[in-house]
Amino acid sequence: MPLTPSHARYAPVPFTRVTIDDVFWSPRMAVNRNVTVPMQYRQLKSTGRLDALKLEWKPGQEPVPHIFWESDIAKWIEAASYSLASHPDPNLTGMVDEAIGLLEHAQQPDGYLNVFYTLVEPTKRWSNLRDNHELYCAGHLIEAAVAHSKATGSDRLLNVMCRYADYIGTVFGRESGKKRGYCGHPEIELALIKLARHTGESRYMELATYFVSERGAKPYYFDEEACERGERPEAYWAGTYDYCQASVPVRELSRVTGHAVRAMYLYTAMADLACQHGDADLLAACERLWQHLCLANMYITGGIGPSRHNEGFTADYDLPNETAYAETCAPIGLVYWNSRLLHLDLDGKYADIVERALYNGIISGVSLGGDKFFYENPLASSGAHHRKEWFVCACCPPNLARIVASIGDYVYSESPAGIAVNLYVAGKAEAKVGDGTSVELIQETRYPWDGAIRLSVSPEQVSKFDLRLRIPGWCHKYSIAVNGVGVDHATEKGYALISRTWTKGDVVTLTLDMPVEAIAANPHVVADLGRVAIQRGPIVYCLEDVDNPQGVRKVLLTPEGAFETYYDADLLGGVVVVEGNGLVYDDADWAKDLYRPLKTAQPKPVRLRAVPYSTWDNRESGGMVVWVPVMGG
Repeated sequence: MPLTPSHARYAPVPFTRVTIDDVFWSPRMAVNRNVTVPMQYRQLKSTGRLDALKLEWKPGQEPVPHIFWESDIAKWIEAASYSLASHPDPNLTGMVDEAIGLLEHAQQPDGYLNVFYTLVEPTKRWSNLRDNHELYCAGHLIEAAVAHSKATGSDRLLNVMCRYADYIGTVFGRESGKKRGYCGHPEIELALIKLARHTGESRYMELATYFVSERGAKPYYFDEEACERGERPEAYWAGTYDYCQASVPVRELSRVTGHAVRAMYLYTAMADLACQHGDADLLAACERLWQHLCLANMYITGGIGPSRHNEGFTADYDLPNETAYAETCAPIGLVYWNSRLLHLDLDGKYADIVERALYNGIISGVSLGGDKFFYENPLASSGAHHRKEWFVCACCPPNLARIVASIGDYVYSESPAGIAVNLYVAGKAEAKVGDGTSVELIQETRYPWDGAIRLSVSPEQVSKFDLRLRIPGWCHKYSIAVNGVGVDHATEKGYALISRTWTKGDVVTLTLDMPVEAIAANPHVVADLGRVAIQRGPIVYCLEDVDNPQGVRKVLLTPEGAFETYYDADLLGGVVVVEGNGLVYDDADWAKDLYRPLKTAQPKPVRLRAVPYSTWDNRESGGMVVWVPVMGG
């Protein structure tokens, strides 16, 4: 029997019971399925990642298998598995089966599975946990195995990874003769928790608990293994184990530090274990970290990690725009973490973060055509930053593929007490309430372009339960009706609560007021002083030169100007465009001046046009800005 989290109020309705038919997500999921996943398979083949699993590499051959190639393969299998759950495809099934067969072939007799250490450095297994990603790769392979099992019903890959996880359990732990180590790049922790819950095997949960609890303990394991390699621990390039969230035990963490993706994967596991065990100290640490991140270290797009140097965090309110790193994988991890925290107590602030990241800082990472990707996601550009087809370190493309394919995991939550709607995504779902009563949900909406949502609620039998509808943090006015009649309702932690006896065909309508707003940043964010960002509903907007030929880097918004919106079905796959009044400095007026008195520097009126940030760099090359100066700001 699966292990269920015993201290969560709600659980996600799984992707296998959710069908997406949505104006925003369905086209992106179709492109992901038809373009991105097949294209990434070709990249895995052409770059040697898949062929390396044949174990035919010899010294002197190129390419040399890399320490984290398995993670790229794993995330691709996970994405493909999610797609197969909703859209069976014999060709894709064949690709996945081929990859699984190669993984079976590459697995060693003792269960170990990493081509680099099998072929390139066979005597150095587990010799550099700090830097070399063995356990990280194992984690992604485990996640892929669980997803494939859920999506297809086949345990072929699951059996491979249970063997590997069992072997890992013989190597690591506090028992005599075992290594008291943990991975420099967290990932296996959250994966083992998934494996435990899916298989019902508590030993995987115990191993995950060990990896999380051991992290940051003194004497530092990373110091010990560095000495064993003949290195000086103080020569570590990052200078501190803050980089990999291992400077103190996790229950003492209070500030987000270091590599952003590593942090998010660790925090996800912390939230999972807090949920599983009722660990108040882990939960308190998560809340401290959440406050520090979301109140001082997150971009308006949901991007995190401003620095290229450490692919992560620097100082509070250090949120530069043009040099923003904001690696695509980081807000994906942010979604994982916040979705776990959400189910502990169904607090809408966590779902707000999930929504912000999904609609902005994540989906910006892939082109509308599905074949090019951002590793970094700046909030301003001179026109030189563009998506690429692939990367040497290719973590982001398959990470994007798997989260787009699994959007269904984040829409609804269920408990014996009732159902929660976390995201407004059109489609159909089956939720369970009470002692297992099935409830069919049909959601109709054009969200995020429109704030009108229609939800049909059809239990298999007349049932009393709670329906909770998230009222987004950006929404200041809304209305709710059931079967056409307005209803009184309570609000709890960002959710409107409707408690009643439901019958088949009941219809709930929710209307969210969705005006355009000019958003200011905390004054400590010096990069945005005197500037505003344009937001409508969950969508953050940007200005591009292609829509504003006068150049977006020299325009200003007028503080009193009203915004207008319209839907353009032919633009960028169909988007709501925002227009407003602005000012621009005429180049001709400045032809003979580098500086002049302010009173003689008079800008001219101009009409400005903004599009969703997630769609930028899909047309002609040019400048882009999210934060726009305000005249007199």
